[in-house]
Amino acid sequence: MKVTFIGGGNMASAIIGGVVARGTPAGDLGVVEPSQAQRERLCARISGVGVHPAATAAAVEGTDLVVFAVKPQQMRDAARALAPYVAGVPAVLTIAAGVRCADLSRWLRGYPRIVRAMPNTPALVGAGISALYATPEAKSVAAVAAQVLEACGEVLWCEREEDLDAVTAVSGSGPAYVFYFLEALEQAAIDLGLPAHEARRLAYATFDGSMRLARASTDAPATLRANVTSKGGTTAAAIAVLDAANVRQRFIDAVKAGAARAAELGDEYGKD
Repeated sequence: MKVTFIGGGNMASAIIGGVVARGTPAGDLGVVEPSQAQRERLCARISGVGVHPAATAAAVEGTDLVVFAVKPQQMRDAARALAPYVAGVPAVLTIAAGVRCADLSRWLRGYPRIVRAMPNTPALVGAGISALYATPEAKSVAAVAAQVLEACGEVLWCEREEDLDAVTAVSGSGPAYVFYFLEALEQAAIDLGLPAHEARRLAYATFDGSMRLARASTDAPATLRANVTSKGGTTAAAIAVLDAANVRQRFIDAVKAGAARAAELGDEYGKD
C-alpha cells in the first residue's frame, strides 16, 4: 500500500510511524511538506520515507491513498495545489477538522472519492480513536483509509457526514476535557497539602485505572460511579457538591457548544 501525505506535522508523523510499525515499508510512504526543517525531522525519524517540497505528479505517482494532514485553514491552498495531479488516485483521506467533503471536492476540481476523518491527539501514542465518513463514490475504496488510521487506534464509521461535528466535540476535543479534570484533581490534591509530584501521580493513576476498570466491566458509567459512592460517605459528599453546581449538565452543554462551533467552522472553511 502506497500512501502520500500532504503535510508532515505531528499527526502525519504519528500515523506514518504507526503504519510503518504495522509492516508497511517506509519507502512506500511519501510526504509533501514545504518546510525543509520538518522534512529533515521526518527523514531522521523514519528512514526511507520519501519527501517532497511541493505537490507534483511525481509525488503522487502510483499512490493508493492521499492523506491531507494540514491545518483546516491551509486546506484550500493545499488541495488546489494537488488538484492537477489527483484524478488517478484511488482515494483521498482528509483529517482536517471541519473541512467538508463537498468543499474539498470542489477545490480538487470535482474529485469524488473522499473519506473524511476526525482523529484525536491520543493517536500520537497509538491510542486514538477516529470516526470516518465516506462519500458514496468512495465506499468501495474506503477500507484503505481505515487501515491507515487503525495504525493509531480505533476507528468507527459514520453514516452521515454531519455526525462528524458531534464526534469533533466528543472525542476530537475530548482529550482537552480529560486534561481539564486532571488539572482540577491535581490542584485539589495540592490544596489539601499533598506534594505536587504526588498530586500528579495520584491524578494520573486514578484516571488511568478508572478507564481500565470501565473497559473491563460491562456496567454503565453510572453504575460504576454508584459502586464507589457509599451513602453518607466521602464520595457522596463530593458528588453532592458537583450536583449542586449542576456540573453534569454544564458539561453536556459545553460539548454541545463544541459541536455547534464545529458546524460553524465547516461553513467558514468552505467559503471561497
